[in-house]
Amino acid sequence: MPGLLRGVARTAVVAGTATAVSNRVSRRQAGRWAQQDAQQVVYAEPAPPPQAPAQTGAPSMEEKLEQLQQLAALKDKGVLTEQEFAAQKARILGG
Repeated sequence: MPGLLRGVARTAVVAGTATAVSNRVSRRQAGRWAQQDAQQVVYAEPAPPPQAPAQTGAPSMEEKLEQLQQLAALKDKGVLTEQEFAAQKARILGG
């Protein structure tokens, strides 16, 4: 009988410890998720893309390629949506 009681007590301690650790991990993860959500709210409305300075002549092909590369970088970072990227790309290539 003492062996059975000792086994039951050991199981209770192990289960209690596992529950405490699991709860602590859950709280920590929930805190991280809340922090990420707060950061996403800050970045929810990205700033409009920087406008190219007004030029007197038509931009060269080199300048257009540089602008397209900058737009692509902004799209890759998530600053521009696909629609915004397409609109700016059309403006650059059409101008």
